[in-house]
Amino acid sequence: MDATARPDGPVRGSGAGRVDSLVETRSIDYVPANERHGKVWHQGPFWFTGNFVLTTMVTGFLGPSLGLSLGWSVLAVVLGACFGTFFMAFHANQGPRMGLPQMIQSRAQFGLRGAILPFAAVVFVYVGFNVFNVILATEGLQTVLPGGKVFWYVVLIGVAVVLAIVGHDLLHLVQRWLTYVLIAVFGVLTVGAAVNLDVQSPAGGGCWDWTSFLIVFSAAAGYQISYAVYVSDYSRYLPADVPARKVIWWTYAGAAGSAAWLMSLGALIASALPEPGAIAAVREVGNDIVPGFGTFAVLLSSVALVGIMAVNAYGAMLTTASAVDAFRPVRPTVRVRIAGIGAIAVVVFVTALALPDDYLGNFNDFVLMMLYFLVPWTAVNLTDFYFVRRGRYSITAIFDPNGPYGNWAWRGMTAYAVGFAAMVPFFSTTFFTGPVAEALGGADVSFAVGLVVSGVLYVVLCRGMELEEPDVPDTAPHEGAPAGGAYADRAPEGNSAGKQGGSAPLTHTVV
Repeated sequence: MDATARPDGPVRGSGAGRVDSLVETRSIDYVPANERHGKVWHQGPFWFTGNFVLTTMVTGFLGPSLGLSLGWSVLAVVLGACFGTFFMAFHANQGPRMGLPQMIQSRAQFGLRGAILPFAAVVFVYVGFNVFNVILATEGLQTVLPGGKVFWYVVLIGVAVVLAIVGHDLLHLVQRWLTYVLIAVFGVLTVGAAVNLDVQSPAGGGCWDWTSFLIVFSAAAGYQISYAVYVSDYSRYLPADVPARKVIWWTYAGAAGSAAWLMSLGALIASALPEPGAIAAVREVGNDIVPGFGTFAVLLSSVALVGIMAVNAYGAMLTTASAVDAFRPVRPTVRVRIAGIGAIAVVVFVTALALPDDYLGNFNDFVLMMLYFLVPWTAVNLTDFYFVRRGRYSITAIFDPNGPYGNWAWRGMTAYAVGFAAMVPFFSTTFFTGPVAEALGGADVSFAVGLVVSGVLYVVLCRGMELEEPDVPDTAPHEGAPAGGAYADRAPEGNSAGKQGGSAPLTHTVV
């Protein structure tokens, strides 16, 4: 995609949605040119650290537990991670072009209220991940530090809330600096694991089993696809004219690189240690290298989990605000952001307390459920952006219930529903196996079915559809030009193509 800005070019700002405050003030609203800032390469370390958490390593445990050899397990997670990241990374290009968070863009495909369907699935993903993360981080800290479960839940969730409230720029800064430390520590840990661990042959000799291979591939792919709902949230402040290839590449390199590394390390550990736990495994392997090194690695891993908890809380707030805004206009204020992040934190805290201690044992089923719900959405969203509208949207209309996107967009909703229904016979989990998956010996290829059915059907349904005039708001920060109705106070009037007397709209062409 190539972006063409206004004649004078985008103005680089110096802060994330703020003028004189350290706290980000924007939420679901459009980021104007004078607030765009940041460097494209920052997407790389952000997504490297975003993926470099113990839950990623747990995904690597799956292959050996199913009887795959180390080699086949590593191949399955690497291919799955690379495949899933492909879809995630292409969403990164939407942020600079549209200047909006990831999920609110779905209104163009599903309608203002129809988008509630994917919104609900996404909030489930955010909350579920944070529940896993706070439980895992607490276990890590309790191996070294005193304090009960409730105490550490409050502390960890509280720190994540503060980071999320300060917002975009602080999250980028924390993730970027954690990258350097994580690479150094886990580089040593990986070498130590490769040298010191005695890999055991799985039952059956570790022969090729395509059913197990596909299960592991799907789990790794689903884990990566789940990050698709995050991406534009952290690229939307980039200048609109940044090269698409660079945004996509840096996102892909960071996310795929860390996932392939940590999942492979998980496969190595699970091939050597009986019934490994993420915390115990990291501590044991590290302490075998240098006494205390494993303990430090566990503490660092817990800190990294707090970072991604903040990222999850931030995204959950944006998605929830987008859902509420479809029924009652939401002003993009700091108070709204604090309320949304606080509400999500309470839900995570209560859910984590209510779950049994063996909840982490259901992690792979959770990943597969994410895959099932998110695959039809990513297929529709990417197909619309790259093949139907080709990156040309009316940003103003995304906030207007009377605009061309409407409240209920039947094409996107139909493509999602049909794609999801087509996947059901291919589902393969511990609690449900579809008839086709059962005939295939438990192999799960539902993701491929969902991608193809939802994507192709959406293109077919959009044939002959009249496309809206693309526009972008042209206002100073938080100054909306009334467009009429209840949405006037936060849907600034855009300059659409052909409008007399306005400046040229931001246009871009997908290549």
